[in-house]
Amino acid sequence: MKKILIVDDEVNTALLLSKFLTRNGFEVSTASNGGSAMEQLKNGEYDLVLCDFRLEDTDGREMLKSIKSQYPKTGVIIITGYSDIKMAVELIKMGAYDYITKPLYPDEILNTINKAIETHHALVTEPQEELAAVSSKSSKEKQVMASEFVVGKSKASKELLRQIELVAPTTYSVIILGESGTGKESVAKSIHLNSPRRDQPFIAMDCGSLTKELAQSEFFGHEKGSFTGALYTKIGHFEMANGGTLFLDEVGNLSYDIQAALLRTVQERKVKRIGSTKEIDLDVRIIVATNENLMDGIQKGKFREDLYHRFNEFTIYMPPLRDRGGDIMLMAEHFLKIANKELGRDVQYFAPDVEESFINYRWTGNIRELKNVIRRATLLTEGDTVQAKALPLEISNYTKIAPLIEHSHSHQTADTSSAPVKEHHHNRSDLKNAALEAEYDTILKVLREVNFNKTKAAEILNIDRKTLYNKMKAINIGK
Repeated sequence: MKKILIVDDEVNTALLLSKFLTRNGFEVSTASNGGSAMEQLKNGEYDLVLCDFRLEDTDGREMLKSIKSQYPKTGVIIITGYSDIKMAVELIKMGAYDYITKPLYPDEILNTINKAIETHHALVTEPQEELAAVSSKSSKEKQVMASEFVVGKSKASKELLRQIELVAPTTYSVIILGESGTGKESVAKSIHLNSPRRDQPFIAMDCGSLTKELAQSEFFGHEKGSFTGALYTKIGHFEMANGGTLFLDEVGNLSYDIQAALLRTVQERKVKRIGSTKEIDLDVRIIVATNENLMDGIQKGKFREDLYHRFNEFTIYMPPLRDRGGDIMLMAEHFLKIANKELGRDVQYFAPDVEESFINYRWTGNIRELKNVIRRATLLTEGDTVQAKALPLEISNYTKIAPLIEHSHSHQTADTSSAPVKEHHHNRSDLKNAALEAEYDTILKVLREVNFNKTKAAEILNIDRKTLYNKMKAINIGK
């Protein structure tokens, strides 16, 4: 259960808000002044603080400073009876998740709280804690590690690190290209942390989840009453990132008209909220990520070429995990430590056959898949060593499946004109694994052809969507 601390000297407001949030599944505490609030924070961990801007012994600005310096993992939302946009922007730059004006509307406050709790830990960077864990690294590597980027030993990882260190100190916009799950956001955070903007906000947006109707409001913000449902003034992501870095994930999914509005903002370096006539100057570095070929989108008329060239001042290609073989166990050990901490376990080792499976497996889901496998295995492991039985079937059996694939490939490429093909007989278990591998390849091939559109893939495969989802889950294909 998520814990929330309400700090408000208006007893009735605090009481009503506390009852409402308790009914919605939160554990709620209250404090009537700043001193009492800091004492409660000292005695327990809170996920979020809802703090009134005007308190009897302090104000929201000072409370925000104290909370962010002493309890950086705790999110903060400022509540006030005064709509001061300049103050709102200042507070958000200082680390507040949002700024809401009274009167409070139930749907608005609940939606804001849920978003704050869901996204806060993704926006918070904790360089000091991470630096302590990698004290043997060089200073530049420490900064990169601080953003959750695992510095690998493979040639591909070293080249990736070199490019991050090269582009980070510049003002260049960056396109990060790579398959789903390769860690594009971690690289974007690394660029930010190694740049002169490291002390300013890093704001991430998932463009793949934006509807056409919501996109403009999310990018540019809106004024209260500017359209139906605009119950309060909203700060857009461009304003939130002002002075820092804005990361746009899956940018190829944006509609063409939103791309036009985005281009105008990037070119003019100004933003105007929906319903406002005031333009706000911007100083934002933009990093975008995509798993699609944007040039193909340009040729098909789905992506603006002028916007592409605005973004493409520097391009980083993310290597898939299968091309970073020397890093797999390094990453596995890193994720094992995280999983132990998260689950309260003390798993220390991987059995030799587990390591062999990890190294040989293709990892189509890349780093995200590896992380999920480690979390699952940590939960299922009873002793101090991860055994093969704790792995998904397609990974634990991969060392058995792989020779079948190599055999198949060798027959496809070898010159058989002068020599008879030697017939191989496989036992029942091998045939089962071969069938599993064939199904895996077929589903993945079709999904890639339709850009992971599940409806289209199900039609091509002649199965219903539910069956496709079940098969994807069974063989650990996801996006």
